[in-house]
Amino acid sequence: MTVKSLAVLNKSYKMRVPYEMKKEQTRLFRQLPSGLNMEVIEQKGLVLADKENNRAPRSSEKNPPLVFVHGSYHAAWCWDEHWLPFFSWFGFDCYSVILLGPIRSVKMFTTRKKIQKDKDAEPTEFEETVAQALFDLENSNSDLKSELKDLFINSAVQIDVAGNRKAIVIYVPYRLRKSYRKVHLRLVRELEKKFSGKDVVLLATRRIVRPPKKGSAVQRPRSRTLTAVHEAMLEDLVYPAEIVGKRTRYRIDGSKISKIFLDPKERNNTEYKLESYAGVYRKLTGKDVVFDFPVTEA
Repeated sequence: MTVKSLAVLNKSYKMRVPYEMKKEQTRLFRQLPSGLNMEVIEQKGLVLADKENNRAPRSSEKNPPLVFVHGSYHAAWCWDEHWLPFFSWFGFDCYSVILLGPIRSVKMFTTRKKIQKDKDAEPTEFEETVAQALFDLENSNSDLKSELKDLFINSAVQIDVAGNRKAIVIYVPYRLRKSYRKVHLRLVRELEKKFSGKDVVLLATRRIVRPPKKGSAVQRPRSRTLTAVHEAMLEDLVYPAEIVGKRTRYRIDGSKISKIFLDPKERNNTEYKLESYAGVYRKLTGKDVVFDFPVTEA
């Protein structure tokens, strides 16, 4: 008599590998740190006594347990047909591990190398997707491999901008911003290929500090003020273009809109993303801005 069983990871992963188990075999599940279930086929060692041939009883208590691990492109059923019954007959407790579950764990480990969040917070599914894209570029793109080796990100969000267009905002550590700028054009180009139809922008992670209380001897760094952080964010947003001019217009209702003029030298690399720049900046700061290039006289 055999019992048919299926190896199943969880509801979201429908990869199924059919195999048959012997009557003496049972199936166990162990939850991994990633939340997935790893399946184990178990067959206890037999305890028998052969009085006719004066053989001593075989006891599984005296024998160490045996763990069988399959190789690539295989599963635990490669052991349960012959090997588990054979060693079980000699009194060994046998366990055959199905390594379908850890695939996800390995993937998570590789992505975690490319993302480090504050206070060890768990990355979102989208952030893991971006981190995996960086990891893939590091291992598949020879031009970026050495530069991306020591780089990682802090977070990533997807923002709706003008029309149906979306932009991906990737926050990188402030201390690594110069390293990212060395590969900015190539990295953004490759990421936009992976995330087709979406504009990618890189921003350094900055923290805004509240003004100190009156009478306090503590002084707030100028770079941590709201104005300074928003100005620096503007420069990161339009990189590699440089800001060559600004103009602010005040409306009748008291609101204002800023017009930012960019260096025409980088027109080919930035012109198609001007609407995305404005949408991202508005979403992150609540300020209305318009990006344009200065008109040059003939």
